[in-house]
Amino acid sequence: MVEERVKMRKQLGLLEGVAIILGIIFGSGIFISPKEVVEKTGSVWGALVVWAMCGVLATLGALSYAELGTTLAQSGGDYHYINEAYGPLPAFLYLWDANLVFVPSTNAIMALTFANNILQPIFPNCSIDPVCRKLIAAATICLLTFVNAYDVRLTTRAQNVFMFTKLAALLAVVGGGLAWVAAGGVEHFEDGWAGTRTSLSDWSVAFYSGIFSYSGWSYLNFMTEELREPFVNLPRAIYVSLPLVTGAYVLTNAAYLAVLGPARVRASDAIALDFAAAALGALRWAMPALVALAVLGGLSVHVMTSSRMSFAGARNGHLPALLAHVHVGRLSPLPSLVFLMLMSLLMLIPDNLTTLITYCTVVEAFFTTLSCSAVLWLRHKRPDLARPIRVPLWMPALFVSLSALLLLAPAASEPAAVLGGALITLCGVPVYYLLVAAEPALVRRASGECLTLQPAPCWRRARHAVRRARPLPARRRRARARAARVR
Repeated sequence: MVEERVKMRKQLGLLEGVAIILGIIFGSGIFISPKEVVEKTGSVWGALVVWAMCGVLATLGALSYAELGTTLAQSGGDYHYINEAYGPLPAFLYLWDANLVFVPSTNAIMALTFANNILQPIFPNCSIDPVCRKLIAAATICLLTFVNAYDVRLTTRAQNVFMFTKLAALLAVVGGGLAWVAAGGVEHFEDGWAGTRTSLSDWSVAFYSGIFSYSGWSYLNFMTEELREPFVNLPRAIYVSLPLVTGAYVLTNAAYLAVLGPARVRASDAIALDFAAAALGALRWAMPALVALAVLGGLSVHVMTSSRMSFAGARNGHLPALLAHVHVGRLSPLPSLVFLMLMSLLMLIPDNLTTLITYCTVVEAFFTTLSCSAVLWLRHKRPDLARPIRVPLWMPALFVSLSALLLLAPAASEPAAVLGGALITLCGVPVYYLLVAAEPALVRRASGECLTLQPAPCWRRARHAVRRARPLPARRRRARARAARVR
């Protein structure tokens, strides 16, 4: 008898796919990174060039990921692609860094931004206590973890609402900027190249800050197994999302710079709120709520998608077996969600938000470059693979080349962040050989105990017990009665 496996449902369509991509990209980055980009480039036009180039780079990467996502159609995203192309050790190191560095760091950044936008309107003329901000951020992470574990379908429906809320916030900014320019406020663009910096390391950090705002275009690939018609909906979601994001980001930053100017942008800690106070008049009171909802939606979808990465790694034996469990009633990866929640709470301890951005972006950019290079490697190594989508080779080649060049410059400007990321990555090598590749008896015994917590037959019986508790329709009751009389 074949035992029934408990697995996650295919319940995501094209709209949900677009909402997931936009939900992550339109998160906290557009409300944090403009300050860093302007500071590192030094000029108005320099900052806008960085935003446009980051959009082009993200589009090239997303199109390359469309080929990977339709060729290797399993959940896990970067982890799955690195594992298929380069083997288990690089894939484990990606999981190691993702779970220790950039996934919980991104969650912490988004949660702190949400807390900042909630508290600043309440205490407009007071400095916000860091402990208060961190407590609100921690409560937000815990709440969203519970919601994602309780009902995946409810979460995806909420993402559709959050997506339109984020678009409304950005449209408000763009509309206010256009009205400002139409009224003659173009003085900041007249000498837009004034103050442009010439340091390559500064421009590289500016690119990393911009790329942080675009990060998220690959996260739909983490949920391929839950996507209906992934060969169709995955690339379509990318084709719709990335041009929309690039245009919105360039126009939004142009609006920020037109109204506030580069000096005020550099000095602002809540740029959307300062913009609303200067340009939106009576509508300025709505901006804090719109920004908070935008960040909240980005955090929610990031919590949902990143848990599938840990789930896929545990399913392949690279993480504890407990993380591969699915809740029998809710069909959500509950252990993975709780694990990443705890890691995100730890990441709330540091105080410097900019260092967190650089720290997690450099590590993530390395593995994103490695994942995208899998397109080139698999074309050579496994040319017989069925590829529903084949992108021109110049796209992944250009993306990998530019990303590799950008990886070199932060070593000069942010050596501590780069060194910290490298050390954490290298620490994963002995862990892999001692606990994963060798698989000592203690690990096997612990994994076996985890697997016996909810064996598949018990899951099946539990689900059937729920079904038996429901009243049968009259037609089925009559059929069962006839079958009993025949016996």
